[in-house]
Amino acid sequence: MLSDIEIAQKSKIKNIKKISEKLGILENEIEYYGKYKAKLNNDLFERVKNNKSGKLILVTAVNPTPAGEGKTTTTIGLGQALNKIGKKTLMALREPSLGPVFGLKGGATGGGYSQVVPMEDINLHFTGDIHAITAANNLMCACLDNHIFHGNKLNINPKEILVKRCLDLNDRALRNIIIGLGGKMNGVTREDNFNITVASEVMAIFCLAQDLLDLKIRLGNILVAYDYGNNPIYAKDLKVNNSMAVLLKDAINPNLVQTLENNPVIIHGGPFANIAHGCNSIRATNLGLNLADYLITEAGFGSDLGAEKFLDIKCRIANLKPDVIVLVCTVRALKYNGNDDLKAGICNLKVHIENLKKYGVNLIVALNKFISDDIHEIELIKNFCENLDVEFEISEAFEKGGAGVINLAEKVCELAEKKSNFKFIYDLDLSIKEKILKLAQEIYRANNVIYSKEALESIKKIELLKRDNLPICVAKTQYSISDDPTKLGFPSNYSFRVNNISLSNGAGFIVIYAGNIMTMPGLPKKPAAEVIDIETNKIIGLF
Repeated sequence: MLSDIEIAQKSKIKNIKKISEKLGILENEIEYYGKYKAKLNNDLFERVKNNKSGKLILVTAVNPTPAGEGKTTTTIGLGQALNKIGKKTLMALREPSLGPVFGLKGGATGGGYSQVVPMEDINLHFTGDIHAITAANNLMCACLDNHIFHGNKLNINPKEILVKRCLDLNDRALRNIIIGLGGKMNGVTREDNFNITVASEVMAIFCLAQDLLDLKIRLGNILVAYDYGNNPIYAKDLKVNNSMAVLLKDAINPNLVQTLENNPVIIHGGPFANIAHGCNSIRATNLGLNLADYLITEAGFGSDLGAEKFLDIKCRIANLKPDVIVLVCTVRALKYNGNDDLKAGICNLKVHIENLKKYGVNLIVALNKFISDDIHEIELIKNFCENLDVEFEISEAFEKGGAGVINLAEKVCELAEKKSNFKFIYDLDLSIKEKILKLAQEIYRANNVIYSKEALESIKKIELLKRDNLPICVAKTQYSISDDPTKLGFPSNYSFRVNNISLSNGAGFIVIYAGNIMTMPGLPKKPAAEVIDIETNKIIGLF
């Protein structure tokens, strides 16, 4: 079989104007970025904002192997299949980060015959959204250090600076640095840190902002530091939030591309789910719901991360109610969770099914089928789901495109017509500790929660700011439902460790750092960057 990039490069991609016409988008509502990419502007939002909302389908997964389990591939294949059976369908995906693209995992444009194109552009610079987010974040940091250098009118304590610079690449050398070396004219010497851009609060704000005004307000509410009297300092105190919004004026408009089967796809925003909230922008989701009868979106990594945050954070902020959840699994992932034993690892599927049922949304398991899968293994998983009273269907999106997902698409349509009794796992009026305990017990299956001294001090600070009524965003490993990547399958009877806590005041959630989680990943021993190349304007080795 051809590689992903070879399949994408041989596809018959259409001019993006033709794709926009499928959605009834008018000429004044679209801004072209070449022949195959475009942005959808505010004129479109205003025209369709009162349209009837389509059905919302969330695609999530079990805990993945390091290579991923084809969640994006399944999402795209399902969208193609729904269009094949006559349903006006849109997909809303996240923008890939350059960190994984040049690192280990690769990009995020699907695979095989279920991809979004132009895949090279989308996986690389695309329309520049992530670069704009990087610039906006670093402008804030530069203005903060500049304020201190020019007299420090706000009395900022350099040892209490909370915001970090960012870069959208894996670079472990930037995790802990010292800035301001070389004398007085180079600023105040202090310790600093870098996040990967997709883990920054600016990225989270970008994806949660409803419009430009909301964006400016949220940027202004970023808690950047404390002064020497332990009073909070916000980005708006530096008078920088409006300039940050200017850098994001084009980026805030969602991007329109297409699948290999020329179906429309919106791609916008890309926060990591193991560090941030792992969902595409609210603007993209809302627009998709107003433009189509079915809007399929995904949430990063397993359901213990992306889906939980989609349901408890994004749905709460945007007032969304999903109609169906598709839980993707693979034989490979379940064997990985059972040390190469499917029967031992299938308990991981069980815990994700049980967790998702607690939200009251119609659920179906989709097995992303690999050519190497044994029929008896597939039958075992099917029977397992039936015994748990959960719908099951096979997806052959990778090998066959939309044609390989027709049965799944038809079952999703049936489920979407059934009543959904969506509810959150926790109430916002609970204390910070009560909300964390609820997640730890209900989703991560821990007995209790252990807090570090730093985490307890952070809780007190957040309570003093009266911001303890916000949702919780857990940053933890994606390889386990626990905080420990070595605890595979269905861990239980353990203590969930909270090492630190921070307030993302502009985004509107509290971040819990559990286990050993890094906000600036590193490259593997042999990064993908070593094999990616370009020959006569043709990119090779991307995947």
